[in-house]
Amino acid sequence: MNEADTALIRHLGGADYETTFAAMRAFTDARTPATRDELWIVEHAPVYTLGLAADRSHLLAGVQAHAIPVIQTDRGGEVTYHGPGQVVIYLLMDLRRNKPGGKLYARQFVTRIEQAVINVLAAYNLEGERITGAPGIYIAGGARRGAKIAALGLKVRGNGCTYHGVSLNVAMDLSPFSWINPCGNPGLETVDMRTMGVEAPLAEVQLALAQELSVLLAAETAAAPQQDQQDPDAARTDIARTE
Repeated sequence: MNEADTALIRHLGGADYETTFAAMRAFTDARTPATRDELWIVEHAPVYTLGLAADRSHLLAGVQAHAIPVIQTDRGGEVTYHGPGQVVIYLLMDLRRNKPGGKLYARQFVTRIEQAVINVLAAYNLEGERITGAPGIYIAGGARRGAKIAALGLKVRGNGCTYHGVSLNVAMDLSPFSWINPCGNPGLETVDMRTMGVEAPLAEVQLALAQELSVLLAAETAAAPQQDQQDPDAARTDIARTE
């Protein structure tokens, strides 16, 4: 595997959400089939973001009371929160790029992102799992089983190019999650790694997740299931797709 087969990892540090959102779209507008894929690691100031079909009723009273900005985006999914102490990685990928095993389908793309999060959590002795019909990664056992620790929301353009990405809660003020119905689920508990007993530097987890994503997204692609070939985004509420 040569360098061009793996995504370039960029550390943007603390980054304004709206500025980063605009930069993602500009990068995707300008890229060509030869443009190398990139992963952008960022940390945002407190902000709520809405997916294309998000129901604003999931913004509760605490949002206005605490004056946290609410930004409409073009990703899939519902409302989520970004803030300090959270790993956010944006995936600027071309799913149709020729790879050793062929192009990625959207469902495979999401599965690999989720697996990267599960693998990173496992490295810190935390067990994460998927829940059918509820995008993201959840705590798999113990008293907090079913609590959400990672979220994802993506935009896949008709040419196969993606942006937006994945967030993993490391050591946050979790109270802003209580002022929304996270991802449109009333009463959903949200946790971070610190809540689960893991004290880890944010920079360490940022790098671990970026490296795991880079490896898994560059891996050879197995033959896609027939249903993915017919409808790559079937049942994925975390993906917004444009033709």
